[in-house]
Amino acid sequence: MKKYISKFHYLTQDLPNRSHVEQASIACTAGANWLQYRCLTKTDEELVDEINQIADICDEWGMTLIITNHYHLLGEVDAQGVHIEDFDADFAAIREHIGDDKTLGGSATNIESLLKVQATGVVDYCGYGPFAHTDTKPNNKSLLGFEGYRELQKYDIEIPTIAVGGIQLDDVDRLLATGVYGIAVSAAVNKSVNPGNAIKEFYRKIY
Repeated sequence: MKKYISKFHYLTQDLPNRSHVEQASIACTAGANWLQYRCLTKTDEELVDEINQIADICDEWGMTLIITNHYHLLGEVDAQGVHIEDFDADFAAIREHIGDDKTLGGSATNIESLLKVQATGVVDYCGYGPFAHTDTKPNNKSLLGFEGYRELQKYDIEIPTIAVGGIQLDDVDRLLATGVYGIAVSAAVNKSVNPGNAIKEFYRKIY
């Protein structure tokens, strides 16, 4: 079942001065249509409560809500899918658990892992990065840079591939020119002076 995948993925994050619910509200008001809830610091009970608050906001605005990693909660929350960050995840088992109607995203950091995700046949899109240095999701993976995304043109990549990791507004035009399907951002919006305006600026660049 082919799913709709937005070309702009906005990710919430743990912030000291703004809750995930507040972040979601700002994103919806600014016109975002795809939100990935990324919180790795709360209990399942806390997550369910917060996700459902965000789901109410997303439903009101017609926004797709994806949750990070916690696919076991999909039966308790009103989300359209899940994004799995585990590079060794058993995607076939996860797909069987969540069903065909939910959107399933994966992550990859190099061509080999991207092709592996694509070969599963059950993943709807893949976050590919990191493009540049990012503190949102610390890791020791090699930075892809623009050249890393241009490399995709040498391979038979059919899965929608979303550039992620340290992307700033000024990077968007050159990234899209590589042929990558879309862009995912977190800190570039969440730590900006005006998050709502930042989302609008990304949308103008991408669409």
